[in-house]
Amino acid sequence: MKSFRFSLAGATWSGRLIACLSATLAMVVTSTFSAMVLDETSPLLLGPIAASAVLIFTLPTSPLSQPWRVIGGHVISAVIGYGAAILIPDTALAAELSLGLSMLVMTLTRSFHPPGGGMAVTTALAGPEVAKWGILFPFLPVGLNAIALVLTGVAFHALFRQSYPHHPSQEPAGAPAATSGVLPEDLDRALEQMGATFDISREDLNRLLDHAEANAIERRRGPTARMG
Repeated sequence: MKSFRFSLAGATWSGRLIACLSATLAMVVTSTFSAMVLDETSPLLLGPIAASAVLIFTLPTSPLSQPWRVIGGHVISAVIGYGAAILIPDTALAAELSLGLSMLVMTLTRSFHPPGGGMAVTTALAGPEVAKWGILFPFLPVGLNAIALVLTGVAFHALFRQSYPHHPSQEPAGAPAATSGVLPEDLDRALEQMGATFDISREDLNRLLDHAEANAIERRRGPTARMG
């Protein structure tokens, strides 16, 4: 049964079930809103937008799920995919190059959003659907769907009193004071030593260390000290 346990820290079955339902409803709301405004639907966008919904509703505190990354990542990637489709006759090559270029530009603009790579490839491969919209494609169907998804995410998370957009600097009342003594450069060095990238901001990681140390101190004091 161990293989069925969540490997992601903090994940629970109730949280995941709520996320599944919320993401599904969010996609319905987003598609309906887009159809009302544009008077038509764009089924080819469902894949990349659905990937964003997974992030927004399962990892709302992730840096990759924040509004600018969702909206900016999709729009920027769609622009790149559109340009690649126009400039490169080979459709497969256009899609492949648009993926790498979109990743680079998203990194430079601090809008790195993994589903954006899918949007770049989708746009490069779309053909007639993109041609119908022309240069407006990245901003109307793509941008509008991304904005609608983010607004839906804000509303759903507010309903369940969850943090989205997530602000790492906000500490809830009663939280332990910063006691770990870990400096930003210590975290940077540790990450460099591990040679890995983690889907958490430095601020949240520091807060996690502070909470963990406070809990460890309380545990070492024992029940008698806590009662006192």
